[in-house]
Formats: sequence, structure tokens, C-alpha cells
Amino acid sequence: MNEIILFDGVCNFCDKSVQFILKRDSLQRYHFASLQSEAGKALLKKHRVPDDLTSFILIEDDRYYTKSTAALRVCRNLKGPYRLLFIFRFIPAPIRDIFYHVIANNRYKWFGKKESCMLPSPEVRKRFLD
Repeated sequence: MNEIILFDGVCNFCDKSVQFILKRDSLQRYHFASLQSEAGKALLKKHRVPDDLTSFILIEDDRYYTKSTAALRVCRNLKGPYRLLFIFRFIPAPIRDIFYHVIANNRYKWFGKKESCMLPSPEVRKRFLD
């Protein structure tokens, strides 16, 4: 298990993003943990992820990626046309991250917030870390 996505488990947009990835990750390469879970907290600590990162983090082979870089790295492994989005990696991260920050900073206002993390169906439960 080399690729783990850490996500905000109470964010509706983040939940929909996880569902989106699950449907398009035909090789089942990604595993998931909410930032609020014990597994998520342990991974943040293990990889020395700064405390101020609170929305989407990709861990690949003991290295972490954040913001638009993380999202684009995930897209490159999804089935369908979404893998073509990886070409945007050539745009400097500070420019790409402007768009990322607009969504991340407004995600609760625009998409809402849940009281607790989602409960995955039994068939995808094995891809979530406790």
C-alpha cells in the first residue's frame, strides 16, 4: 500500500472527491484515511506533514504531496479522460494553487459540512484505513 489519500472527512466536497476517485481507480491503487481518523493523524505525524494542511494530501512511497500537485498526481492514475489533467503539472504550482485555494477555502460554504466521516460500503471498506 504505497498510495494513500488523506482527506477532510467532514467536508462534503472532499467526500464527493473520494467517491469520484473510487469509481475511476480501476486498479484500486489508492487507499484512504480521513484527516480526523487515528490512521490519518498517525500518517500526518509519520510523514511530518505541517499542521496547517487540512484538506487533501497524497502520500506516495513515503513522500507527501499537497494541493494541486496532489490532485494532479491522483488524476494521472484514473481511468478516462481525467488522466489528461496531469499535463497541468507544467504550470508552476503557485499559479495552479490559486485555483486550489479558492475551492479549499470555500468548500464548507459552497458544499457544506457533515457531523462525521462517511461510512464506506462493505465492498470499498477494505480501502479505508482505520
